[in-house]
Amino acid sequence: MEFCQMLRGAVRQIAKIPTCVGVGPSKTIAKAANKLAKSRPELNGVCDLRDEAARVALYQDLGIGEVWGIGGKTAEKLAASGVRTVADFLRLDPRKVRDMMSVVGARVQAELRGVSCLPLSLMAPQRKGIAVTRSFGMPITDWWTMREAVASYATRAGEKLREHGLLASTMTVLLHTNPHNGDPWYSNQHSARIEATNDTTSLIGEAIRMLEPMWRAGFRYSKAGIMLGELIDAGSQPVSLFPTRDPVRSARAMAALDAVNGRFGRDTLRPLATGITRTWTAKAMNLSPRYTTRVGEILVGTAY
Repeated sequence: MEFCQMLRGAVRQIAKIPTCVGVGPSKTIAKAANKLAKSRPELNGVCDLRDEAARVALYQDLGIGEVWGIGGKTAEKLAASGVRTVADFLRLDPRKVRDMMSVVGARVQAELRGVSCLPLSLMAPQRKGIAVTRSFGMPITDWWTMREAVASYATRAGEKLREHGLLASTMTVLLHTNPHNGDPWYSNQHSARIEATNDTTSLIGEAIRMLEPMWRAGFRYSKAGIMLGELIDAGSQPVSLFPTRDPVRSARAMAALDAVNGRFGRDTLRPLATGITRTWTAKAMNLSPRYTTRVGEILVGTAY
């Protein structure tokens, strides 16, 4: 438990975030332990449920609806059968649990008994898609403003690809008007295969080429977006015999772009196609103050 307390202290010191730690022989028990650590001050933020006797004592008072994997409707269904606590749930015959809740419920019951059925993933699975879609801060009515917005979204999508070391092989561009304000409705999207890339300039070019045939003048557009699919690991991509862009120069340019923006802040350096004033961006009227990351937003005290 000393390690858990040390871990909590380190997170609090570095990230300024209060945390609680739950320990158990399975994911479901660890989740329950974490919930108890949060709700019971006497545990001092750490709950260890590795000991079976400790679990049995706590299960008598732990409501079944508090268990990870059991939703409100399922809890109501179990309550109708007289199951209100985790202890009640564990006394049920596993075959009855399977009949009532399918294999998912059977796994939850086994997990609560200390049998690990949900293996721990030490590495996050590779993303299957990336989407950048935004509502505009004001309706867009002209082509050049829409072009800027879509180029900006393609730029952000490229940043996400490079952040995860991925290349995109398909792209979808979408746009539509506001369905709620009485404006004439128009919605369209276009999807196509593209040369696998995470180069921002290539993504912007493909996005604008897809956008052009969809554009219809006379509408007040409220939203647009970019979606990238068929993502592949950049390190395992076969070398193309006829690339449309020099891969070495592209990688160097993108690395320099990311290095500048990583050091001085996003959009410090960006393609001109994304615009300069960008009046179409979403209005963040209720954005929370960023005291820990923005010097200009630190509260200034006044002495009286």
